[in-house]
Amino acid sequence: MKILLTGANGYIGRRLLPLLVEAGHDVVCLVRDPRRFELPERLQGCVQVVQADLLQPASLTALPTDLDAAYYLVHSMSGHDRDFFRAEQQSAQNFTAYLDRTTARQVIYLSGIANDRALSAHLRSRKAVEKVLHKAQRAQLTVLRASIIIGSGSASFEIIRDLVEKLPVMVTPRWLNSRCQPIGIRDVMHYLTAVLDNPVCLGQNFDIGGPDVLTYKQMLLGLAAERGYRRYIVTVPVLTPRLSSWWLFLVTRTTFSLAQSLVESLRNDTIVATKRSIDQVLRHPCMTYAEALALAFTRIEQNEVISSWSDALSSGVMEQNYMDFVQIPQHGMLTDRQTLTFTRPPEDVVRNIWSIGGQRGWYKVDWLWRLRGLMDKAVGGVGLRRGRRSPTDLRAGEPLDFWRVLVADRAGRRLLLYAEMKLPGEAWLQFRILANDDGTHTLEQLAAFRPRGLAGRLYWYSLVPFHFVIFKGMVENIVQYGNPAAVAPGVSA
Repeated sequence: MKILLTGANGYIGRRLLPLLVEAGHDVVCLVRDPRRFELPERLQGCVQVVQADLLQPASLTALPTDLDAAYYLVHSMSGHDRDFFRAEQQSAQNFTAYLDRTTARQVIYLSGIANDRALSAHLRSRKAVEKVLHKAQRAQLTVLRASIIIGSGSASFEIIRDLVEKLPVMVTPRWLNSRCQPIGIRDVMHYLTAVLDNPVCLGQNFDIGGPDVLTYKQMLLGLAAERGYRRYIVTVPVLTPRLSSWWLFLVTRTTFSLAQSLVESLRNDTIVATKRSIDQVLRHPCMTYAEALALAFTRIEQNEVISSWSDALSSGVMEQNYMDFVQIPQHGMLTDRQTLTFTRPPEDVVRNIWSIGGQRGWYKVDWLWRLRGLMDKAVGGVGLRRGRRSPTDLRAGEPLDFWRVLVADRAGRRLLLYAEMKLPGEAWLQFRILANDDGTHTLEQLAAFRPRGLAGRLYWYSLVPFHFVIFKGMVENIVQYGNPAAVAPGVSA
């Protein structure tokens, strides 16, 4: 089958793509910016990548029309206003109009369980998108409505993990008593592939969920038990949705807009309705909540996290095309350049560069980096809590603490980061390893800042004393980490 996969850069899309390819399907990935869509090596040559923006109808004319099916995995948890609602509807309308020009027989949409009467804005938007997609003249819609998805890198899992690992005692809002039916990401993948080209699923809506019906409080305590922690939770009625959103934002690695959306949605029970359960047509033994947690932590420990919820997010401005910054500008820049020549194998230093941030830290006065992250979080920025998907692997487009990876060229020994923290300007941090004629190598570390007005210049110059300590120490420690004698004799930064 020839299948169009939208949302290929997202948490679900990245995991679904290899399954479709391995099943022998011809997959076309729709992405807004191919530069930030990095295909695994084993999939290169097996997938067609097309560039289009579902909010720009003219861009859809380049998409193929000889399709058999399509996955609609486009949605956002970061918008929080009427423009967000309209944008989701417009995107679905444009996609439906495109589908009507194709030969596609089926479109599959992953939505959210929405069986309550008073729904949150995001669950109302999901249902509205379903109605739009149902209007397709040829392609019949299959909707899978899920509750909380548990898997390594999922937003729900990472937020629950943050809360449990950081807070021995939690004073929480009343929504912790709401009930849900968590489902493992592996089971979501099973259903997404099982309904494809399945006659009994055409034109149908299904609720999908695991075997456990739990309150969010029980989910927190369940994760604590999985990790061997003792945690105490007190629920109080005084935390408003806005205060609850700030609580989540400050304690976890989520963005404030995502925290707002989650708090609104968590007030609804998300339980599978018996009459809409997918078990009526597709019997499948789903993992329990405990089993899904155990699998998620196994993937983390084995460094096998395929995708993360933050892969598709920028610094809170969803339309920002950060790949336009893949080259550091040459004019109007303030820079700090550090170099150090070394004698150890260059791959050792590359390994150290590729391990920067996250648990490894930033190689020099890490407490200052953490302080900068707290300051950023306090003013609504992303802070350092996003961490990194993998402790040793980086790929273009993914987050790294409060940076975004623009270039991760391991063969060319170049890593380029773009700052997503709140700044009076734009900032880049680049690492390159250059070969020397005498057989040694040089690590070049370049911090570049394009100030925005006087405030930007004052910001940069106020930090120069700290730069002298931090940046000089970073380049030395990156080279020497694991081998203190790696610096070439008589050579300094």
